[in-house]
Amino acid sequence: MQHHFIGIDVGTQGARVVLMDDKGNLLGSREEQFSLSREEQSPATWWDACLRSLQQLAAECDLSAVKAVSVTSTSGTIIPLGKDLQPLHNAIMYSDGRQKAEGDTCKAAAVKYHDHGYTAFNTSSGLPKMLWFINNYPEKTAQLYKFIHAADFIIGKLCGRFDVTDFTNVLKSGYDVEQQHWPAYIWEHLPFKKEWLQEVVPSGTPVGHVKDVPDLGNDVIVVAGMTDGCASQIASGAVNPGDWNTTIGTTLVVKGVTTKVIRDPEGRLYSHRHPEGYWMPGGASNTGADWVTKNFNEDLASLNEAAAALIPTQHLSWPLMQQGERFPFIAPQARGFEEEGLSTAARFAAGMEGVAYIERYAYEVIEQLSGEKVKAVFTAGGASNSPVWLGIRSNVLNLPLYKMKHVTGATGAAILAASKTRFSSIMEAAAAMTQIEREVRPAPAIMAVYENNYIKFIQTLKEKGYISGYETPTQRFYTPGVPSDR
Repeated sequence: MQHHFIGIDVGTQGARVVLMDDKGNLLGSREEQFSLSREEQSPATWWDACLRSLQQLAAECDLSAVKAVSVTSTSGTIIPLGKDLQPLHNAIMYSDGRQKAEGDTCKAAAVKYHDHGYTAFNTSSGLPKMLWFINNYPEKTAQLYKFIHAADFIIGKLCGRFDVTDFTNVLKSGYDVEQQHWPAYIWEHLPFKKEWLQEVVPSGTPVGHVKDVPDLGNDVIVVAGMTDGCASQIASGAVNPGDWNTTIGTTLVVKGVTTKVIRDPEGRLYSHRHPEGYWMPGGASNTGADWVTKNFNEDLASLNEAAAALIPTQHLSWPLMQQGERFPFIAPQARGFEEEGLSTAARFAAGMEGVAYIERYAYEVIEQLSGEKVKAVFTAGGASNSPVWLGIRSNVLNLPLYKMKHVTGATGAAILAASKTRFSSIMEAAAAMTQIEREVRPAPAIMAVYENNYIKFIQTLKEKGYISGYETPTQRFYTPGVPSDR
C-alpha cells in the first residue's frame, strides 16, 4: 500500500505545499507568493494560497494515497482568534518590532516569577505580541477565544481544531516545555486569562482529520505542526541525540538534539522540546555567507576552483559584515578582520575557513554546556552548495558532514506528518525519508593543519578581547576510518 504525505510551509513571502512518499521521494511541489509585510499579514491570504497550491498539486499528482498532513510556519507570529473561530485581527508577525515595551514586561515577569522557564522575551516572541494586542485592542480582546500561532491557523482550517498547538511554537509564548505546563505567572501577573491559551502536544501528534478541504479526503490525518526552523532541522536529518544541523545563509544557525536541556547562563542558546522528549537546542551567529554576495561578484564556480588549490591556507580571516557577535560568544564590540594584500581567491578561501572556525567554536561551546558529544553535522543553506566549503568545514570540525537532497521546511513538515501515522517516531521517519545527496569526511593531513590554524584564530579573538577563558582544544570527536552512526 502506498503512503503519501503532505507538508505545508507558510513563510513571510509565500506558501509551499509538497507531496512525498514514505521513502522520501518528492512527488510534487507547488508554491505561491504573496505580498511581504513585516508587521501584519492576513491569515486568509495564507489559507487561500495553500488551497490554490493544493489544487494545482492535485491537478498533476494523485492525492488519493495521502495519509497525513502537517504544517510549519514562522515562530513568534500570533493570531488572536475570536469565538466564531475567525481572526479578530491580522496575524502579528514575528518581525513586527512594535512590542519592545511588552517584551520588557514579559521578561521581567518571567525572571521574577518563573526564572527556570523561558525568559528571553523580545519583539520577536509570541507572548509580548499577545500582550501588545490586549493593551491596544481591549474591545476586541473581549471577544477573544484563543491566541494561536501561524501554523495553528492552517492546522485549524484543515481539521477545525484551533485549540491545540505544539511544543515548538509555544516556547516563545511562555510555555514551560520542561515541566510541560503554562506557568501561572502569565495570568496571575500579566493581564491574561488561562482559557486564552491552547492545549500543547508534541509535534507530530495526530489532532484530527481533514474536514471539507477540496482535493483532500476526510480520512487524511492532521498532525500537530512545528516552527519553520525546527522543521528544516528535521528535513536535514538531524533528529537523533548527537546530531546537529548547521544552516549557513545570511547567518550561521546551529540546531541539534541533546538528551538533556542546555542551560546557558549567557543566553546564547535556547532549547525547543523534541517530539520524542529529547531537546532541540539552537543558536544563531551574526557570521554567515552574506560576505560572499557583498564582496565577490566573480563567477563563484571559478572562484571555488581557484580557492580549492589554496586550502588549507595560513591566512586568518573573520568575514563578519556587521559590528557585534551574539553566538557562539557575545561581543557587541566585535568587528571582522582580514589580512591585507591577499589575492581574490585567497580572500575567498580564508573567508570560508573563518566561518568554519566560528562553527567549530560554536560546537565546542555546545559540548561544554551540554556535556554531550557532537557526533555528526547535517548541513543546509547556500554555503552547503560549495563542495570546497564543505571540505573545509569537515576538516576544521573533524566531523563527517551530510547534505540531504530535500532540505526545506515543507519537506520537514511532510516527514513530521509521517512520524506518528506511518512510523513510530520522528527518528524512524527521518531515517526513511531523508536522502543523502553528499557526504564529506575529514582528511587527516588537512585536518592537522586546520587544528593549528584554528588555535591561532581563537588566540586572535582572545587578543582582541572578544572571548576569554578558552583552553587549547584536545583531539576532536571523529576518528578517521571509523564509520559514523549514519
